[in-house]
Amino acid sequence: MTDRTRPPGSCLWCGRPVPEIGTGRRRRYCRQSCRQRAYEQRNTTREAGLPEDAVVLTAAEVESLADRAYLVRCAAEDVATAVAEGADVAELGRLCTDLVSLARDAERIR
Repeated sequence: MTDRTRPPGSCLWCGRPVPEIGTGRRRRYCRQSCRQRAYEQRNTTREAGLPEDAVVLTAAEVESLADRAYLVRCAAEDVATAVAEGADVAELGRLCTDLVSLARDAERIR
């Protein structure tokens, strides 16, 4: 995730919110471990001759990302079904809340 594509105030490595600090330069990572993983990734991609903006994921990370995307699709289908069946506003609100929560979780690459 680059500075241009990440939501404001989110970690460059994991996408979680980054706590605001009082003064000085804005933090880019939520934890020291995220900063370290980003450093390791930059060095690995440089050594492998990959482009600077390349993203390298483990098979487990790809599977997790695919699982989260599947959950978002299922939740969106639930909303569409509820609308088609004339669900009440409370039910639609609950389904939309679930959908937004799953979408936020799916935003994280790692």
